[in-house]
Amino acid sequence: MNTPDERSTNTPEGWRRPARRRADPGAEIFPGDAATAQDDGGGESARGGSARRGRRRGRRPTGATSGRSGEGSAPGRFPEGPTPGSAAAQGPPADPEAVAREICLRQLSFAPKTRAQLADALRRKGVPDDVADRVLSRYSEVGLIDDAAFARAWVESRHTGRGLARRALAAELRQRGVADETVSEAVEELGPEQEEAAARELVARRLPGTRGLDPVKRTRRLMGMLARKGYSGGLAYRVVREALEAEGADDLPDLSFDD
Repeated sequence: MNTPDERSTNTPEGWRRPARRRADPGAEIFPGDAATAQDDGGGESARGGSARRGRRRGRRPTGATSGRSGEGSAPGRFPEGPTPGSAAAQGPPADPEAVAREICLRQLSFAPKTRAQLADALRRKGVPDDVADRVLSRYSEVGLIDDAAFARAWVESRHTGRGLARRALAAELRQRGVADETVSEAVEELGPEQEEAAARELVARRLPGTRGLDPVKRTRRLMGMLARKGYSGGLAYRVVREALEAEGADDLPDLSFDD
């Protein structure tokens, strides 16, 4: 165990243990899903309705500056440590490893995270790299961090909830620091038949909204929707063409794709 003098030497000056924050009981398993809610036409209206309800009830809108916020904290956020000048701020500096463990546990209490995401969070808080590596390695050993399990759950959640294809899912996992081999193993569990079925379901939901447009515009709009979700051009064109032909549309564009 480090002595107070050793903690003072290894800890950035003025660094204190961050305050605990309570997780939102209504948060999604993967809050990132909400970022694409606009693709399904419900994002803006949901946020607008929430804001209107807040105003009617006299609540302060989310993100408004609070007089209790700590100095330098983002508007509407709780402070990350004791208020400067308070009794808590006069205590000895926190042990870096204990701080790193608490940051990781708080992050994991909100939603599953990859090792790379937790490493970024520790780096932003000024945790030394060697301390971060020890804590993250220990959490990996006991199963609190498992990138393979994270990737499998991400693929299932995002494909089922948003209809994303393997290409888009792989890109999202790489953005979160998952290794290429782990990404490949996770997305391979999503078979071509599942992908095609999801594409047909997406087109069937969007098809009524394109009626009244000429066949070329309908084709482009539906294919664009599938492309944004990671579907290949060949699969997207085939699914869209079959759906439009089933409605009796003619004069469809004749496109060819290598994939």
